[in-house]
Amino acid sequence: MKEILEYITNYDDFPQKGIIFKDLFGILREPNIFRSLIDKMASSQEIQDSDAILAIEARGFIFGSAIAFHSCKPMIVARKPNKLPGKLIMKKYDLEYGSNILTIQKESIKKYKRFSVVDDVLATGGTAKCVSDLILSAGKEIVGYSMVIEIESLNGRNNLTGPVNSQYNII
Repeated sequence: MKEILEYITNYDDFPQKGIIFKDLFGILREPNIFRSLIDKMASSQEIQDSDAILAIEARGFIFGSAIAFHSCKPMIVARKPNKLPGKLIMKKYDLEYGSNILTIQKESIKKYKRFSVVDDVLATGGTAKCVSDLILSAGKEIVGYSMVIEIESLNGRNNLTGPVNSQYNII
């Protein structure tokens, strides 16, 4: 999967000074690269062992929906505030450059027990941990995490319990 690196663009100082934003949209412009990536991610043990895919807003939706389709699994979404109707579970979390809140509809997770969390980039792990905490607080399980890339130097996987399957690791 090293070839995906050439389709990832780095933007320095975005969204604020000191952050290097990893733009993965170049992968989407290359159907064969995208297909190969989704095939590999969907066949991981974490995905196979889950009852449902839990995709994180916003870029995680792209990869999560393709993985859910490929693996014939339902997809649940974790979204930012004021984006989902109904009864919600929510939690505040810290990012490298501030904080935010994620929400999940209570009804959407009701009939599933085991979840695989999907997102595009694992950096400090704050977003993925937030989602995990929400799922665990509802009495559910996290089977593992499936990420397109992981920025190893930020040690995000140390904040997570369960296996982390990253397709590409960046130091």
